[in-house]
Amino acid sequence: MPVPLFIHRDDLMDLLNALLLGIVQGITEFLPISSSAHLILMPVFAGWIDQGVAFDLAVHAGTLLAVLVYFRKDVRELVCDGMHSMQRGHIVGRGGLALYLLIATLPAAITGFLLLDLIETLLRSVVIIFTTTIIFGLALGWADYRPNSGRQLGDLNWKDAVFIGIAQAISLIPGTSRSGATITAGLLLGLDRVSASRFSFLLAIPITALAAGAKLLEVAGSDEIVDWNAFLVGGVTSFAVAVTAIHYFLKWLNRFGMWPYVIYRMVLASVIYLLLIR
Repeated sequence: MPVPLFIHRDDLMDLLNALLLGIVQGITEFLPISSSAHLILMPVFAGWIDQGVAFDLAVHAGTLLAVLVYFRKDVRELVCDGMHSMQRGHIVGRGGLALYLLIATLPAAITGFLLLDLIETLLRSVVIIFTTTIIFGLALGWADYRPNSGRQLGDLNWKDAVFIGIAQAISLIPGTSRSGATITAGLLLGLDRVSASRFSFLLAIPITALAAGAKLLEVAGSDEIVDWNAFLVGGVTSFAVAVTAIHYFLKWLNRFGMWPYVIYRMVLASVIYLLLIR
């Protein structure tokens, strides 16, 4: 849809909102601080109307593209080795990791399919976000603090995949953080920080694709009017910011660990309590 030559003030504000929400989604999707909580809270704090399912689809598509681009070599190897493993009836190359990613996706996919309405209505409350922000922030800090055996991706087994998959299913509760829950689970299993984070990022690909597909069907079956300009701005912004966030998160991981994000979550919980609950 062509961008109009003259943009009215209300349209400009919508585009600015889309830009800000795209930045928030791009930063928070892969950091362990919960993108869903931030997308819910930002309109509340700013006094905006909720951005709607269509916009959520745009920014999720942007972050999905970001992880596909950033890990394109890994994705190519996982897809090829996974297909070869299926054809030959035994594990080829990184086919085992591809299988574990599939296994880890199933719990969240099943949970989302069965409880999507509950998750997107009753669980989107400020009190729940406040609670999960604290609980799972402290869990991340404890997992990062405790002694680690230094396991890597090649040491994973199907039981590990199930455990991380259950953590991802729990993260469907707003405020939990998908990356935070899966990284926490990986650290508890003894994975080093980089391995736990890389598995979490790769695991984002299938579940985000499924979530985006579900939102696309929801948009297609509704009467919601799609603002294609805001859609494009939000999607492109979330893509560009997410690529940067992934890069610097992995670069600074061993230097700073998880505690900056734990502290941020505690500060966020305090702000939520003081401004929205008390």
